[in-house]
Amino acid sequence: MNCLITGGAGFIGSHTADLLSQQGHSVRILDSLEPPVHQRRVKPAYVSNEHEFIQGSVCDRPALSRALAGIDVVFHLAAYQDYLTDFSKFAQVNDVGTALLYEIIINECLPVTKVVVASSQAVYGEGKYECVEHGIQYPTPRPLSQLTERDWDIRCQICREPMRSLSTDESVVNPNNQYAVSKYCQELYALKLGGRYDIPTVLLRYSITQGPRQSFFNAYSGILRTFSLQLLNGRTPTIYEDGRQLRDYVHVSDVARANVLVMEQDAANYRAFNVGGGEVATVLDYARLLITLTHRRTEPTIVGEFRWGDVRHIRSDTLSLNSLGWKPTRTLAEIARDYLDWVQSQPEATDNSAHAAAVMRQMGIIRDSAEKAPIKQPGKSD
Repeated sequence: MNCLITGGAGFIGSHTADLLSQQGHSVRILDSLEPPVHQRRVKPAYVSNEHEFIQGSVCDRPALSRALAGIDVVFHLAAYQDYLTDFSKFAQVNDVGTALLYEIIINECLPVTKVVVASSQAVYGEGKYECVEHGIQYPTPRPLSQLTERDWDIRCQICREPMRSLSTDESVVNPNNQYAVSKYCQELYALKLGGRYDIPTVLLRYSITQGPRQSFFNAYSGILRTFSLQLLNGRTPTIYEDGRQLRDYVHVSDVARANVLVMEQDAANYRAFNVGGGEVATVLDYARLLITLTHRRTEPTIVGEFRWGDVRHIRSDTLSLNSLGWKPTRTLAEIARDYLDWVQSQPEATDNSAHAAAVMRQMGIIRDSAEKAPIKQPGKSD
């Protein structure tokens, strides 16, 4: 197969490119090399010279048209993601770029046999919960007034009692920030246009993806990068809320396998699939795992702040993708060890968490709770 990967010089895209090449496919990459992910605007050294490379944006019609020439399968991974409030850029890159992709395929009568679209767990918002008395709910975001009082729980919309987080399947989406809304709109463009014009399309909603090649410069990249670099530079991990937030994490190699699997299987066509790690951990427990692996003698710092817009808990149900033969292969500890081994070999690996936090405070994303004093940490058995 001749495969195009938009965003192919990025984290997930480059691993997908390598796996496709290993399986004998031809790979072309289209990537704008845009900051903050690509801070120096140059093709990363990890991108193989075996892959044809085109520098350009998915919003640039001539560049995208040239990249699509002679392609059988498109992996549409290019996206804009951050905490920034440049709302129109999320829509421009994620939604207009996707619409343009299908527009060119259709108007130029290109023989593309499948499009695999990278979406996100973020489309679920707070995800799926259960109230003991009132049953299953898909709650709205916690109001700012609640968070400033350090009331972190997701509460029943009827009785206001705390609810229990459940694994979220693909059936209900509930996006609550600019990135999530743009990804869901992207999904709608892809599925509706793909269905109408007989272009088999698959949506993959990735959980928090981690591993080698994660950018050091993007505040969105997640706690593995942030906590690891804090610890390796002699600092303690900084934790928001109370650290009991639940997340699931998946290794980038498992995500690449999912991408290739749905390319190969017709049973995946016109469907959305969660791609998750299966192992759920609190933020606090993840920080303590990294402390152990880096042999530091410290404890995480819970700073009395929160990030406005963060979900409380989110974890994906992957039964649909499991039914196609996919399962995650890396445990959380293996994900962390693999990243730590890689990051310590990278000269660009600098801790920019303080700068990123300062920017987010200035923009009103990181906010103080009612009492700014650090919160007493729960014990390890809590």
